[in-house]
Amino acid sequence: MSQNHADCGNAVDWFVDRHVRTGAGDRPAFRDPWRDLTYGQLAAATHRFANALRAAGIERERRIALLLNDTVDFPIAFWGALRAGVVPVPINTLLPADMVAYILADCRAEAVVVSGGWTGESVALKRIIVSQPNGDLANDPRRIGFEDFLALGSAEGPTVDASPDEVAFWLYSSGSTGAPKGVLHVHGSLRATADTYGARVLGIQADDVMFSAAKAFHAYGLGNAMTFPMSVGACAVFLPTRPTPDAVLETMERFQPTMFGGVPTLYAGLLANPFIREGAGSNRLRRCISAGEALPEDVGKRWRTTVGVDILDGIGSTEMLHIFISNAVDDVRYGTSGKPVPGYDARVIDEHGRPVPHGEAGELIVTGPSAAGGYWNQREKTRKTFRGEWTYTGDTYTRDADGYYRFQGRSDEMLKVSGVWVSPFEVEEALIAHEAVLEAAVVGKQDRDGLTKPKAFVVLRDTALPADPTELGEALKAHVKERIGVWKYPRWIEFIEALPKTATGKIQRFRLRDV
Repeated sequence: MSQNHADCGNAVDWFVDRHVRTGAGDRPAFRDPWRDLTYGQLAAATHRFANALRAAGIERERRIALLLNDTVDFPIAFWGALRAGVVPVPINTLLPADMVAYILADCRAEAVVVSGGWTGESVALKRIIVSQPNGDLANDPRRIGFEDFLALGSAEGPTVDASPDEVAFWLYSSGSTGAPKGVLHVHGSLRATADTYGARVLGIQADDVMFSAAKAFHAYGLGNAMTFPMSVGACAVFLPTRPTPDAVLETMERFQPTMFGGVPTLYAGLLANPFIREGAGSNRLRRCISAGEALPEDVGKRWRTTVGVDILDGIGSTEMLHIFISNAVDDVRYGTSGKPVPGYDARVIDEHGRPVPHGEAGELIVTGPSAAGGYWNQREKTRKTFRGEWTYTGDTYTRDADGYYRFQGRSDEMLKVSGVWVSPFEVEEALIAHEAVLEAAVVGKQDRDGLTKPKAFVVLRDTALPADPTELGEALKAHVKERIGVWKYPRWIEFIEALPKTATGKIQRFRLRDV
């Protein structure tokens, strides 16, 4: 171990300690509904957390799970673990208990930091650090309140001098089509995303205030809420609860952020909220970004008209840590994911690995400085996804002659209709453009002849079903035919109250295939 120094490879030095060294320790770093945290306070708290981990016998390269809501305790635990050389593993707080137990067992966590009353009775852990004490902590000698745990460690001490290529933290993939996979990321990748997307697309500055509705346990939210603001000494605000449209608008009104990060589902929900207005509640709003799924063109245009700020839509992944193709401030083309972020390169290839002509669909592959090292204990899947310097995304894309990339769907979701490939997303986008539709999901269904045709599940803006659903269904079919072609229209339309989604807002189309 070594003391902090400017060229320390440990990411905590650049993201936290650098600001204290340069006299910015009094700048606000994080705010949640109850507490504020400056960079100086963050540095001291992360030292305490690191030293408390050592005292608890949690050694370097061991794992600590973070089952945490978005509060100021999250950055203390994340960066405190890095300071000690312990590997933080953020976990989706909305996962069912059996999936949480699976991840804890898979990553072999020795401790966990939790919000609320999660007990962990069936999991072998040295420590259960409770961010929001709920119940009698004395019932389990492993359990300790977050503040009491910090009090066990000194506010000073050594920081592990890690290599930029050393594994720093794990993230688990969303697991929308199977068990989540542990994705291993190194210290250097955190700064890589800040130097590329954060600086050259988002354009974040020291006086910005960032609000990410996407949670910090997710790769997209981790960059939005921590990596990017901390790279320039800016501030981020946290919403601990679920980001419903009402809760988001209330947070925008209270904290007046300059930047907002959401997902397409949330943007659509906000537009349907009767209280949406210019700035979405913040008089200072200057930048909005989107990822998680492709942003429908109609949603982007209506947001710009209603709120007065463009949405910079892009595509990222857990494997690449953040967005690697994006629209830009002076180059927004709704309906596309934009162009590669400076520092990244992308290609669309066929099944033989050859680039396809402009306008033809193929698999999107990407290369850049933030690619993960692989999956934990998943050798075959690692070899399939990470091939040399290229990461294979499993997304089907087209690239037009002007260099813009357009999402077509997951490779396993594309539909072959009448001998022609049809993008479910293209049909969904056409449906969402109808004034009656809030959300839509399209899957393949076999007709009486055993041929695959599109079937649509539709959520209406007015969730009450119309008096004559058949009439509206026929109108929607005609609308799709007119917009994208007569062979692409959904042969069946089913109206439902809500679409099945992951906790990060991705539609789980596989759950609709047998409906």
